[in-house]
Amino acid sequence: MQGVIDFLKETGFYQIYDTFLEGGWQQLVMILIACLLCYLAIVKKFEPLLLLPIAIGMLLTNLPGAGMFHEEFFAGGHVHWDLMGSGGAGLIDILYLGVKLGIYPCLIFIGVGAMTDFGPLLSNPKSLILGAAAQIGIFATVAGVMGVNALATVFDWELLKFDLLDAGSIGIIGGADGPTAIFTTSILSPELLGPIAVAAYSYMALVPVIQPPIMRALTTKKERAIVMTSLRPVTRTQKIIFPIVITIFVAFIVPSAAPLVGCLMFGNLLRECGVCERLSKTVQNELMNIVTVLLGISVGATATGSTFLSPRTLIIIVMGVVAFGVASASGVLIAKFMNLFLPEGKKINPLIGSAGVSAVPMAARVSQKVGQEENPGNFLLMHAMGPNVAGVIGSAIAAGVLIAMLT
Repeated sequence: MQGVIDFLKETGFYQIYDTFLEGGWQQLVMILIACLLCYLAIVKKFEPLLLLPIAIGMLLTNLPGAGMFHEEFFAGGHVHWDLMGSGGAGLIDILYLGVKLGIYPCLIFIGVGAMTDFGPLLSNPKSLILGAAAQIGIFATVAGVMGVNALATVFDWELLKFDLLDAGSIGIIGGADGPTAIFTTSILSPELLGPIAVAAYSYMALVPVIQPPIMRALTTKKERAIVMTSLRPVTRTQKIIFPIVITIFVAFIVPSAAPLVGCLMFGNLLRECGVCERLSKTVQNELMNIVTVLLGISVGATATGSTFLSPRTLIIIVMGVVAFGVASASGVLIAKFMNLFLPEGKKINPLIGSAGVSAVPMAARVSQKVGQEENPGNFLLMHAMGPNVAGVIGSAIAAGVLIAMLT
């Protein structure tokens, strides 16, 4: 009989019951949230390749008694090798090392580079301006967080106190680039890596929900219906030279951005050079898929009940959506400003400005979708890809600038 009782005490049902008031309810809430994310990924098809692994990681880490992820092994933002070496490390503890050590973000960028065509950007160099404009959201949020911190210091609001390193980590969410957010936060504020990674990837997945209201609010029906001229063709030589030149240029100007930009451009060179087709296909498919699964599960696993449902984490998530909204709005507004100086027939559809965030190709697809609602014969996808890929480069450079300035 005692054996039966001991077995029942080992079940998740008993553990939730026994710790309900001390935190068991938080695990139940997170399990429900994980199921909701699974529903959004599978039924609503909200970027399932990202959202489903995150949801499963969130589910696994909150299952009572499973012991797959231990926050104490990574307390204070550092890997406590002594604790891991003493035994008891779970599956996700091991997988999470790829996040903490900055391995997954760089591998993801190789895959992104191999899947990216920089032709639209080279064909329309003005796209660089729109990609850079979207990074305003990052730096505006950094300034805003520091302003909030100043008020919190005056009124002694402990929950709203964030230092400059925290502000940089929160601001990078505005780039809507999960790997860049992870890479930056692991250097600036590793203790915030969990909530910031979840926020960054969640907003990447929710681009089709967040961006359209902002785009419609800032543009007129006439502006949304603007038809852009066809892009000029780009030669293979230009596509080969571009990643090499960008890597050298960025490494000299912002050396701290070299790991991300270098990996991005290496992947793109594999795609464009024409002599590494096997490597290019492997990077685009097998490597990208494997790392996406490992990264998604690892990121989701950081959303434990005690961490994710804390007031401070919820504040970070709210600040992140503000950063993303400002970034999207900045691209649209800069496009409208550029139109003041462009002749008729050469004007930019402001909708492509919102694609300046780094969510490739989701943001470009949203620009296309919103544009066709106003003018079914308008095809903005390739035009929007210019700012979109420029945003990938821009967010990586912005991350390098923040790391160089704040460390």
